[in-house]
Amino acid sequence: MPVTDIKQDLENLTLTVTADFAAPVERVWQIYADPRQLERVWGPPTYPATFVDHDLRPGGRVTYFMTGPNGEKFAGYWLVTAVDEPRSFAFDDGFADIDFNPNPDLPVAKNTYSFTPHGGGARATYLATYASAEALQQVLDMGMVEGATAAINQIDELLAS
Repeated sequence: MPVTDIKQDLENLTLTVTADFAAPVERVWQIYADPRQLERVWGPPTYPATFVDHDLRPGGRVTYFMTGPNGEKFAGYWLVTAVDEPRSFAFDDGFADIDFNPNPDLPVAKNTYSFTPHGGGARATYLATYASAEALQQVLDMGMVEGATAAINQIDELLAS
């Protein structure tokens, strides 16, 4: 399993997931740069993702929806704020309605995904920062840790294919 550590820090308003992959940084980067590859790992296995827009450059927008086991759709968006290919990218990650309009009732995370060489492969650090402890607790209560872990743990299979 790639996920090696998860830290929830309500004081600093962060959720950090660390994962190690048996692939070079450039290969792991490709997963996030290619929406068709990203679809295979973004949602948990029972909530596969479909990416509609994918503009991974500063100022770009990424939109997607995940489809639940009963056909229900859950949409989200990224507003890309920084890209340092293949080392990192940052984005505001929010929930949306099915037309990709931001849902103001749900938290927005400021995310930074970074990739560094580690042990002959790559280490990914997924850092999400929230505006308040309540916002972080809300996504924790929604199952963010379990969902992110299940999604990230799918990456090994994609890397092996």
